Amino acid sequence: MNLQVFLEWFHRVDAFLIGLALLALNLIVVLRRSFLPHWLPWCTLTALILVAIQAALGALTVTSQLASMSVTAHLGTALVLLLHLCATDQALRCKRQILEVGGFSLELPPQLPKWWWPLPLSVMLALLAQCIVGALMASQWAAERCLDLGESCYWLMNHRLMAYPVLFGLMSMAIGAAFLPGSQRMLKSFCFLSVAFGWGQVFIGRFNLIVHLEIPLLTISHQLIAALLVALLGAAIGRTLLMTSSSWPGQEVVNFG
Repeated sequence: MNLQVFLEWFHRVDAFLIGLALLALNLIVVLRRSFLPHWLPWCTLTALILVAIQAALGALTVTSQLASMSVTAHLGTALVLLLHLCATDQALRCKRQILEVGGFSLELPPQLPKWWWPLPLSVMLALLAQCIVGALMASQWAAERCLDLGESCYWLMNHRLMAYPVLFGLMSMAIGAAFLPGSQRMLKSFCFLSVAFGWGQVFIGRFNLIVHLEIPLLTISHQLIAALLVALLGAAIGRTLLMTSSSWPGQEVVNFG
């Protein structure tokens, strides 16, 4: 047992626990579906399917001896799962207005302007593309080869160039959030925090190249902030999709017991 073996073992145990947790979540949602929005069972089922795909890609990654495409697909699926769970969570948690119906309180979310929803969605697509290119670069050791041997610099340059549209999108989203209603404090905080993380990601990535990727904690921090950015944008998208719809999905099936 050494650090590398421990990390591999812990990664598999953690994936197994996530799978069990999602199985339990699906069971609870199915049993309580009459009390929940009609879209929630589909969301939890999608998460379970993504975990199953992730497990299959993990096995393929091992059997293919860390082939670049399987490693990239494994990471991409993990990010989509993170995005999906954060969006689902925030759709359920979003701040809602109170509407009295037959003596009961039925809560509906405040509406967002129609011009808002393309912003987080487009930034999310740009960020996912940036992460995929970064995974392709890392899985081929392109950064190290470029810095040491002058080879495979194509991936490194593209990864750096793609940071510009992501940063532009994050800043545009933050500017747009400033014009949202004051009741959208949580959504605004997600947007402003995303900008801070985006710039932090740029500085850490740049410093990582200066030290020739020789500080593992910097590399880990770079990956962690990317995941946190996906989580923040997923949360923003969850609130956006719910609050730009004409009505609260599932309001017609709410049961007060």
